[in-house]
Amino acid sequence: MNTADPLKTLETRLLWLSHWMIHHANHIRPKEDGIKIGGHQASSASMVSIMTALYFSALRPEDRVAVKPHASPIFHAMQYLMGNQTLEKMQNFRGFGGVQSYPSRTKDGDDVDYSTGSVGLGVAITAFGSIVQDYITAKDWGGDIPLGRHVALVGDAELDEGNVYEALQEGWKNDLRNCWWIIDYNRQSLDGVVREGLFERIEKIFEAFSWNVIRIKHGALQRAAFEEEGGAALRDWIDACPNQQYSALTYQGGAVWRKRLMDDLGDQGPVSALIERRSDEELSALMENLGGNCVTTMADVFASVKDDRPTCFLAYTIKGWGTPIAGHKDNHGGLMTKTQMADWQAHMGVPEGQEWDKFAAVDDPDALQSFLDRVPFFARGRRRFSDDILPVPEITLSSDREISTQMAFGKILDDLSKGQSDLAARIVTTSPDVTGTTNLGPWVNRRKLFSRKAQTDAFIEHRIPSTAKWEFTPEGQHIELGIAEMNLFLLLGAAGLSHSLFGKRLIPIGTLYDPFVMRGLDALNYACYQDARFIVVGTPSGVTLAPEGGAHQSIGTPLIGMSQDGLAAFEPAFADELAVIMGWAFDYLQRDGTGDPDEHTWLRDEIGGSVYLRLSTNPVDQPGQRPDTDWQQGAIDGAYWLRKPGPNCDVVIAYQGVIAPEAIRAAGALGEHRRDVGVLAVTSADRLNAGWTAAQRARTRGQTDATSHVERLMQDLPPHCRLVTVIDGHPATLSWLGSVAGHRTIPLGVEHFGQTGTIGDLYRHFGIDAESIVNKIGALTDGRRIGR
Repeated sequence: MNTADPLKTLETRLLWLSHWMIHHANHIRPKEDGIKIGGHQASSASMVSIMTALYFSALRPEDRVAVKPHASPIFHAMQYLMGNQTLEKMQNFRGFGGVQSYPSRTKDGDDVDYSTGSVGLGVAITAFGSIVQDYITAKDWGGDIPLGRHVALVGDAELDEGNVYEALQEGWKNDLRNCWWIIDYNRQSLDGVVREGLFERIEKIFEAFSWNVIRIKHGALQRAAFEEEGGAALRDWIDACPNQQYSALTYQGGAVWRKRLMDDLGDQGPVSALIERRSDEELSALMENLGGNCVTTMADVFASVKDDRPTCFLAYTIKGWGTPIAGHKDNHGGLMTKTQMADWQAHMGVPEGQEWDKFAAVDDPDALQSFLDRVPFFARGRRRFSDDILPVPEITLSSDREISTQMAFGKILDDLSKGQSDLAARIVTTSPDVTGTTNLGPWVNRRKLFSRKAQTDAFIEHRIPSTAKWEFTPEGQHIELGIAEMNLFLLLGAAGLSHSLFGKRLIPIGTLYDPFVMRGLDALNYACYQDARFIVVGTPSGVTLAPEGGAHQSIGTPLIGMSQDGLAAFEPAFADELAVIMGWAFDYLQRDGTGDPDEHTWLRDEIGGSVYLRLSTNPVDQPGQRPDTDWQQGAIDGAYWLRKPGPNCDVVIAYQGVIAPEAIRAAGALGEHRRDVGVLAVTSADRLNAGWTAAQRARTRGQTDATSHVERLMQDLPPHCRLVTVIDGHPATLSWLGSVAGHRTIPLGVEHFGQTGTIGDLYRHFGIDAESIVNKIGALTDGRRIGR
């Protein structure tokens, strides 16, 4: 292998190592079950030239890349060549502890910038990463971080994902720059071949949003052939050939190419001569030399881009390029057979026994290593940064009057906006067109909206009274989004990685209507999977938003909060609870520790994570100044006794969130006939449940004294005690509480779509009002009911 062209040599090595890694996992490594391991050889092959040119020629250390999920074997092979990945993990591809199926910031040890896997999201987050980069550089605390390009390596089938186009629109509104999307246009997807002429329409969409679009259709061999006599006819034929035909001819090889070209173009003159002076192998190489499969062409195109405009590169490729399965319509999940691999290994010149050698078949390994040592992108090693922990100022909010948790949230942020704390300076808020209705308005009025260029508010300019004094400025700390929840969570994900990507910590806070968490759920999961750090506020929530009706009333979001990894979910009832939780959350977002779980809660609080607050618009009476502060730690840990049960307690009401007044009224009514009724204020079913299950695991591992917070709360309740759980949400959120100590449980909540009406109407309809709670208890115990 000639090292005179190091990019071509690297392209060949990456093609081999990626495919051997997949082959080894599927055909050589011992299998424990009969399930196919897979690995997408063909999808990797189509990207090898693009990635070689990008990483080893175009990129600089400040650039960030989201790798197409199915190109992960190329990425891992590249990291292996650079010494950032181990042989052991390569040999265990898709195995436990091995390199991941798709690049992962948290699961892989090599240098992943953005995790990918859920198609389309890795594409879009690069746009938001670039916006966050602009946000940081506009601030006086941002320093002189270099402006890097945020690059997405895109499978052409990913362009079917709607979130890609939502991100295009948001990028245009926010004056996007320094963003590259490189499309692997192999025209094949999992089930078929991309429709003819599709990209002409997609190209117009990119251009409409002010992107520069560069087509890279022909490689160096083809362009040279076009200069020969008769070459213009060959070019016209290639450009007119349908996708399916081109793929089928590629799979069949040089002899079939020759026959088809001679049948279509043969003229017994210049065109025939152009074809005939090439062997079958040379002809096949020529026809498969599309622009995206030519490392020299790709390097030259990347180098030609000098401005910071967002740029879409349409790189024509062959799926499975350079392998025996190139072009076959079934090659997406297909694998080379053992026979095909043996023949291909001989073709690649890799001796048996040297399959894992980094420089097998390389004529001058020292020269290639010298080239690798000088590659700019890898010059600084693994590009993970950190930033100092921001001190959290005291956050208090106690009220003797009625107030909703949504209003309390806005008041807490407004109080922070009046101060000069470092933490307040790093808060960036965002919302999908519901800034005012989620109580962010006071914060935005003081801290303004972000734009790279200052813009005036016409209402202010014309002195028209308005509660929203929204001025766009580079100093602004709110990024206003259109009404697309996927974009909200992608922006929170990018901003929540700022400490690692840029070495500058942000405290991102996003608000949205609680039922629409589900509209952005894939992107929320994606952000948490990357270990991004943010606060998301779902408000208003539940059927408590009575007049709005079912479409705006959330049911299952508490279960989402419980089940989503990396996200601590809270639903406080009172303003003082919210203040304590937010003070804790600002610190929790910044934690990045290791070690054993906290033996008080058995939660992994040292590790930190993101936070979800489910809030309400319904003002409720507040507890006022509390005589003791024991409840504060309980609010953080997930629950505390609002009314401690006595020794003869036979009923406990456990509630979460805005339903608190109904639970308290029900307990008061029960107290007329029963003794020692307890009221458990649950602020986080998520943290209670996580601590409980973690303590159980610890006990099975020999830590017999492991006791969770909820177990301590329930341990003194008499065995005959009834437990009633109530929430404005799905009753399964709290129904598990009875399993903690074996108490019979009556779970109340909302299981069906809501409807319009007053709060009282809906609470009675779903049986979560005080009278329904009391009557349910009476019917299941001694038959006692109370009238309305």
